[in-house]
Amino acid sequence: MQSISTIGLDIAKSVFQVHGVDAAGQVVLRRQLRRRHILAFFQKLPPCLVGIEACASSHHWSRELQALGHTVRLMPPAYVKPYVKRQKNDSTDAEAICEAVTRPNMRFVPTKTVEQQSCLMLHRARHLFIRQQTAVINSIRAYLAEFGIVAPVGRRGVEQLLEVVADTADDRLPEVARACLAALGSQLRALKAQILAFDRRIIAWHRSSATSKRLDAIPGVGPALATALVASIADPKAFRSGRDFSAWVGLVPKQNSSGGKDKLGSISKQGDRYLRSLFTAGALAVIRYAKIHGTDHRPWLTRLLARRPTKVAAIALANKLARMAWAMMARNERYNEPAALAA
Repeated sequence: MQSISTIGLDIAKSVFQVHGVDAAGQVVLRRQLRRRHILAFFQKLPPCLVGIEACASSHHWSRELQALGHTVRLMPPAYVKPYVKRQKNDSTDAEAICEAVTRPNMRFVPTKTVEQQSCLMLHRARHLFIRQQTAVINSIRAYLAEFGIVAPVGRRGVEQLLEVVADTADDRLPEVARACLAALGSQLRALKAQILAFDRRIIAWHRSSATSKRLDAIPGVGPALATALVASIADPKAFRSGRDFSAWVGLVPKQNSSGGKDKLGSISKQGDRYLRSLFTAGALAVIRYAKIHGTDHRPWLTRLLARRPTKVAAIALANKLARMAWAMMARNERYNEPAALAA
């Protein structure tokens, strides 16, 4: 046990796999451990390097093992997979993790704090409720369309449909169908109340974070995107530049280059889908405002919209917003308005 210098830990719900090597790279330990035995096992070990895939519960185990004095490094599972030699099982996965964590060019994921994970849970729960709300609205529209009852698209249209459901004098709906639709209406109202409550919690978290309030000053970045950025990025300096950060979000062109010939396609759509959607929505909001109030104060955006479609320009602007956000987080700066905008 004293000779172990590096451990690959393959985490799971109940059964964990440990693969340990010494300073020379020789295997000295292969063991399966139950969840309840993990902390007791690592308490007996001298401080060593522990590699874990950045997946479910990995940040929790990283904090627990760091508290015991170990050095923990989280890695994206996609970067660990090339080190798996043959068949996939817990033992070979742990061995691959142990090999990958020692590579000098490996990219690591900073460990998130409990507060960051809590804020991300706020966003994910809210996003889940929004998807459920959309599903319920679509169901109400589809069921009523079966009886020839339709309404305009939008919130007012759904309210009109629910008024039809609540009107017992309307004989277009059978009683059984009315009862089902009334239950869906109750669920829809509950979901809206939950989403509103989560919006208020996100605003409260935003007001308690100095970094989030600084990011809110960027055009197109509101409290939702600002808090998501602060919660998702544990260490902004883990990215070498703003372009690396925008590539991580998935807002850079996908490459298929070879032989010195650069071939760029659509955006890669890799990385964090939720952040990418918020950046794109913010960019579209900026463009929509510019089209209504004029784009003279944004020369770069004016020239871009003159030669590119709106959605292509929105992606380019989202990339620009991502780089600005990274610069403000990494350098602890405030947003400075461009000279043309300030004038």
